[in-house]
Amino acid sequence: MSKVAIVILNWNGKHYLERFLATLALNTPLDKAEIVIADNGSDDGSALWVKENFPNFTLIEFAQNYGYTGGYNRALERVDAEYFLLLNSDIEVTPGWLEPLLEGMNQNSKAGICMPKIKSAFDRDMFEYAGACGGFIDILGYPFCRGRILSNIERDSAQYNLERQVFWASGAAFMIRASLFRELKGFDETFFAHMEEIDLCWRAKQLGWQVWVFPDSTVYHVGGGTLPNNSPKKLLYNYRNNLLMLYKNLPFRDLHITLIVRMIMDGASALLYLLQGKKGFFNAVLDAHKQFWAMRKDIVRDERRCCKKVSGIYNFSIVISFFLSRKRLRFIDLGL
Repeated sequence: MSKVAIVILNWNGKHYLERFLATLALNTPLDKAEIVIADNGSDDGSALWVKENFPNFTLIEFAQNYGYTGGYNRALERVDAEYFLLLNSDIEVTPGWLEPLLEGMNQNSKAGICMPKIKSAFDRDMFEYAGACGGFIDILGYPFCRGRILSNIERDSAQYNLERQVFWASGAAFMIRASLFRELKGFDETFFAHMEEIDLCWRAKQLGWQVWVFPDSTVYHVGGGTLPNNSPKKLLYNYRNNLLMLYKNLPFRDLHITLIVRMIMDGASALLYLLQGKKGFFNAVLDAHKQFWAMRKDIVRDERRCCKKVSGIYNFSIVISFFLSRKRLRFIDLGL
């Protein structure tokens, strides 16, 4: 059994594999880690390229695209390791990136999940949107990060270099104990893609596990590799899955008022998109709510688990805080 299995779920990302796999191999101690490429039904020749160029890597091939959730669930069933490290194909690792993650997990038996510091591959002094230096959510379920609040992304000036507990770790570079992943029965495949890692972290925290960021490990992320940030489909997944996550994990005493407020705030967002001429985004928000209300009847809630309070939730609206600060809000200003 490997100590760490680094698993890259690939879907038509051959150009990223060509760009980043050699760096991953160079900067990863292969005596501690196995590198696995799980191909999610690509039709761009990705699997053949891996076979020809990295025959020492483990290759898992699927006949279709199962999404992030289904792809990883199926891939990790075939992997034997103490830790799973899920890595996006558009991540560039740095020398010594793995050791702080492994050391942090080994030294803290309560740490179930962790992540590195994630910076932008385009502007290497800036944090990257999808995770930055550790994730949190607000009282309404909106996610934000140390180094990124809504659209405001900070420059990394070592302000978040201390390791600490967070609410969620980014799925772009996500390390979890294999035993915990199996205990949680993996990702919720209802989500398909987006927000599934926040849901998994929330469920882990409800069981008493901790989520950490170890900033001594740094990686660089391109972002938008599967769905670009300006994609209405990506927006639909984010809005819908955020509501599904709240429905799964909030206690009933908080759920109904939260959903009412969210309907109002999401409706305001949709109207703003329409006024900006972004009809595709407007439709995406409406479709997200329609799909949520249709899907929620199939969601199984664990009432005992949902009643447990967890740390890392900002007890106000991050959206209101952001606009009251005239869009200059930083994580360090929140006092978390």
